[in-house]
Amino acid sequence: MSTLNLGILAHVDAGKTTLTERLLYSVGVIDEIGSVDAGSTQTDSLALERQRGITIKSAVVSFVVNDVTVNLIDTPGHPDFIAEVERALSVLDGAVLVVSAVEGVQAQTRVLMRTLQRLHIPTLIFVNKIDRGGAHYERVLQSISEKLTPAIIPMGSVSGLGTRKSGFTPYGAADVAFTAGLADLIADHDDAFLAAYIDDETRVSYPQLRGELAAQTKRALVHPVFFGSAITGAGVDSLIAGITEFLPAAEGDADGPVSGTVFKVERGPAGEKIAYARMFSGTVRMRDRLRFGRDNEGKVTAIGVFDHGSAVQRASVAAGQIGKLWGLGDIQIGDPVGASRTGSEGHYFVPPTLETVVVPRRPADKGALRAALAQLAEQDPLINVRQDDIRQEIFVSLYGEVQKEVIQATLANDFGLDVTFRESTTICIERPAGTGEALEILNSESNPFHATIGLRIDPAPNDSGIEFQLRVDIRTAPIHIYKSVESFADMMGQYVRQTLQEGLFGWQVTDCIVSMIKCSYSSWDGPPSTRGPLSTAADFRKLTPLVVMSALKRAGTRVYEPMHRFHLEIPADTLGSMLPALARLRAVSRTQQMRGSSYLLEGQIPAARVHELRQQLPALTRGEGVLESAFEGYQPVLGTIPTRPRSDHNPLDRKEYLLHVLRRV
Repeated sequence: MSTLNLGILAHVDAGKTTLTERLLYSVGVIDEIGSVDAGSTQTDSLALERQRGITIKSAVVSFVVNDVTVNLIDTPGHPDFIAEVERALSVLDGAVLVVSAVEGVQAQTRVLMRTLQRLHIPTLIFVNKIDRGGAHYERVLQSISEKLTPAIIPMGSVSGLGTRKSGFTPYGAADVAFTAGLADLIADHDDAFLAAYIDDETRVSYPQLRGELAAQTKRALVHPVFFGSAITGAGVDSLIAGITEFLPAAEGDADGPVSGTVFKVERGPAGEKIAYARMFSGTVRMRDRLRFGRDNEGKVTAIGVFDHGSAVQRASVAAGQIGKLWGLGDIQIGDPVGASRTGSEGHYFVPPTLETVVVPRRPADKGALRAALAQLAEQDPLINVRQDDIRQEIFVSLYGEVQKEVIQATLANDFGLDVTFRESTTICIERPAGTGEALEILNSESNPFHATIGLRIDPAPNDSGIEFQLRVDIRTAPIHIYKSVESFADMMGQYVRQTLQEGLFGWQVTDCIVSMIKCSYSSWDGPPSTRGPLSTAADFRKLTPLVVMSALKRAGTRVYEPMHRFHLEIPADTLGSMLPALARLRAVSRTQQMRGSSYLLEGQIPAARVHELRQQLPALTRGEGVLESAFEGYQPVLGTIPTRPRSDHNPLDRKEYLLHVLRRV
């Protein structure tokens, strides 16, 4: 039996979770369809999800269709939880993108489709809510073609649109307009097919057309569009048939080397850590010693494999399957399991652009708050809990205000902690402006540590992160301390990255290459006259921040602020008031286009100003303006450079740093 790992994605309120319920009901996994409003759905298992009626964490359920086990992953629709969605995308074989027949293509729909295309994930489109008043057929198809992709083909017709009796009838070989449109779509992506079709249309049979449509859909070139209603069940059987016909089953050799990736981590009733892993190759068995992450290893104590609904206990999990693994205490989201996948594309997660301080209402709860946030960071590492020991403050990173509300409610419901938040601020980054070197020499009067470290910092391409290189004679490396050159390089890289969490202006430094160009240590080797205190790992760890920041100071840094691209549709007669408002918010309109009675503006706006634009938009456009925005990248800050208070021991100030690290000046 083959396996298909399927994602259900949509803009919030498009009916994604209701569709998941309908699919499970249609294939016999559940006897009654749950309600999002009533909080009785299979996949929204968190108490907070049931209360708010939204999906917050990805959930996995399974069903069987035509000898195919489908692991269905229900993902959040709200943009504040986009990181959760992107983690799920990394393990999918195919996806169903849900679009509302009433609202059509919405802001998050476009963001999701762009991500699916970037990752080349085969995708079907399901237009939901055809039973609702205001539902459209042609208009939604046109919107999908213009805003998502023109490579679409409607797979059937709709009757009774906008009523409870609405239905979906699949097209077949007798539908001439459908077969002609299908041939045109396929020919756009296959020159050989085009030549054969032009030569003699009658030589191309309907089964051939259908087979070529399946082949191109599995290569993420084209996208069949189904219509229906998750509430009434209309069109859902056709969608289920399309899932197994048009989306590819998982590949992988169960007898090959173990290779997988962790896309979700949760805690069990007893506080034990449970990792959700998609296996790409090999088989993991109970009591196996399993490598994961960088150099971690643990024994698998229990395995759950998804089968006919929820996960059931199994002795093993094999290639293509999704399993729940117990016993790996140090495992984290994103960790490779077994061997890292060679040639796999790195998945880029949109970074959070906001930060806030979490304050317990009871000062005595500070310790419990730190522990609770550490657990939440296991489930979502991008909230990036940051402790400021100097000011006794705890920071978390955010995608939006809804996420802040969810964290607040989770701390109250799951941990009994009552907290408040300070006003959210924008997270900037720093990049080196040039090259800088610094050297601290062993036994020099100014260096109280028993180590020599020389580092050089060079700028690197945007979005490349931090790369550490060991460019010293390995005979000068303290292998007796770190056991191997590789271990020494890994630890030095960690020391460097930890230091670069705060740059010259307090922001995280990224997109640079840090090279170790000098190294030495003291030991008992050599004549007695040269003997001194032995070097330890602590000497290298404590000296690294001084060298890093000295080199960074010589290189200089520039501060960059996060930017969003925006897509703004407004009534044409409001353009005169809209443009000055955009200018005040430092938004730059790159394109302006007239569309009937509307004006379309596209451009770039600082992430910090998106919320203000959303607040002002109704008044500026009589409530008719529609704004879509998504993170685009960073650009240099112009004018006053924003700073962030340091939370480390400030290695930029040698006296202050040594005072804290050595407890003396």
